[in-house]
Amino acid sequence: MEIEPIAFIENDFKEKFGVPRQSRLVSLCSRIVLEPRFHDENALRGLEDFTHIWLIWGFSEAKTDGFSPTVRPPRLGGNVRKGVFATRSPFRPNSLGLSVVRLASVDGFTITVTGADLMNGTPIYDIKPYLPYADSVPDASNGWSLAEHEGRLAVEFPEELLDIIPEDKRRGLLETLSQDPRPQYQSAPERTYTMAFGDWQISFKVDGEKLLVTEIRENKKP
Repeated sequence: MEIEPIAFIENDFKEKFGVPRQSRLVSLCSRIVLEPRFHDENALRGLEDFTHIWLIWGFSEAKTDGFSPTVRPPRLGGNVRKGVFATRSPFRPNSLGLSVVRLASVDGFTITVTGADLMNGTPIYDIKPYLPYADSVPDASNGWSLAEHEGRLAVEFPEELLDIIPEDKRRGLLETLSQDPRPQYQSAPERTYTMAFGDWQISFKVDGEKLLVTEIRENKKP
């Protein structure tokens, strides 16, 4: 069976580095724009009645070289192998992802959501409503003894730099930085990391539980 995108997502995560590791951790808005083939108003009829939706999407930037039965989850430091079907690794046989997001609005053939953990331009293959009575499992357990709510970094963002970012994007950026965008196995306090966010490059350092934003540069226009 061949599948094709029904839509593509648009947001401020222009590169893989910095994209939230799970959905609903960062409250930034994203726009899901349906492909012209699916521009039928009946296709979205009733969707606005739900508060959350499921997105089935593709890891378009994950390059695989054949099937691997095990992967190294970043959250385990990259040194422990787990079965690919016991992880959410992007390196999968069919490179499909699944995320639940909050539905903000439906406007024509554009759906605005918050909490997406997808990179800008990610293909969306299907959309389904989230049903609390069936989809929520309050007594479900975590694997690998992962903390249900991992600690967040304290973000120090000089005011003169924060003022560069539009007010409606500041909260989402701060939430993204507090999640620690670095690979789990990197912890060099002297190293400067740079993350693409919207029209800017955000540079920062991390020392212990503190993240300090050091510079913001505007992306060069093509």
